Amino acid sequence: MNMFKFQILYQSRKNQARIGAIITHRGVIETPVFMPVGTQGTIKTMPPEIVSSLGYNIILSNTYHLYLRPGPDIIQELGGIHKFMNWKKLILTDSGGFQVYSLSQFRKITEEGILFKSHINGTEHFFSPIMVLEIQKKLGSDILMVLDTCIPYPLSYEETKNLTELTHKWAVESFEYWQRHKNEKQAVFGIIQGGMYEDLRRYSAKFITSLEFDGYAIGGLSVGEPLETRNQMIETSLEYMPYHKPRYVMGIGTPLDIIDAVIRGIDMFDCVLPTRNARRGTVFTSKGFLSIKNASFKSDSLPLDPECECYTCRNFSRGYLRHLFHAKELLVYFLLTLHNLFYYAKLMKHIKNAIKTETLENLREEVAQYYLKNFNDSK
Repeated sequence: MNMFKFQILYQSRKNQARIGAIITHRGVIETPVFMPVGTQGTIKTMPPEIVSSLGYNIILSNTYHLYLRPGPDIIQELGGIHKFMNWKKLILTDSGGFQVYSLSQFRKITEEGILFKSHINGTEHFFSPIMVLEIQKKLGSDILMVLDTCIPYPLSYEETKNLTELTHKWAVESFEYWQRHKNEKQAVFGIIQGGMYEDLRRYSAKFITSLEFDGYAIGGLSVGEPLETRNQMIETSLEYMPYHKPRYVMGIGTPLDIIDAVIRGIDMFDCVLPTRNARRGTVFTSKGFLSIKNASFKSDSLPLDPECECYTCRNFSRGYLRHLFHAKELLVYFLLTLHNLFYYAKLMKHIKNAIKTETLENLREEVAQYYLKNFNDSK
């Protein structure tokens, strides 16, 4: 019997936002939840104990990267991904389809799977839907994602339809394999595609949710489409997603993106923004983005965010952090990442509180006044 369950704890009366609980053998996660990305078995620059102390109960790791280095057999031999990286809470692993699409110097999509070359050394590899689940079984992650096709934007209707059909074919293969090999400790999510075409999104949502996966994800967003289009694709997909199963939007993650998706009924999120942007000198604050690289901070004695209580803001000035960044001192990547992860943890608490108090639209307005501008302007 699968120990994975999902319960709705509170449903907003004003919109589709809800608070839920994902119950697993490894613990309970309250949703909406944001998952920091630990691509290669680590949240970059961050010890796992500190990530956990910030309130995170689930992180994401990447099948593609862990498959190439060190390899699933080594991780299995060393006790599985949790022991390997000393993370005692939940881990979701993505299927690697997006990384194959974005990183591989060469790839060929076939009916059977994806042929690709490693971005590390150029060696040739092949991912089939079944192989991707077998890799994740060896890793020992708690939530496994099926292999899907990554659909770029923009793309013609016909090409989008063909890739969506292939995602469906692979989803059936994955589902049938899991029915034969499932275990009580791991859950599998299906992925909805369809590009930016409403009828294809509808078609994909109906098809994928006809397969009894443990949860469902909306894939193929945050690939350059306008915010309005993204929200429309989320709404269209949600029309067919079961109410009593977790709903996950993959790869979106500005504060405004998250609130907009929560209002529409999404439960789970992941994004590299808080960690990647920290390493590039951009932080999230209660007043919007801040780039520590700016010359105006050279002699600034204020913390990154005067309203923040994280370790970085309690102890270091903008002037000092700017100095560290330009000197390429390693400490700065830890301090900025810690701040951003603290910000996101606090954001999720605010979102949950706003759902309970029916003030989520007010929170959206507050966040939108600082984060509605194009994110690229802040890089």
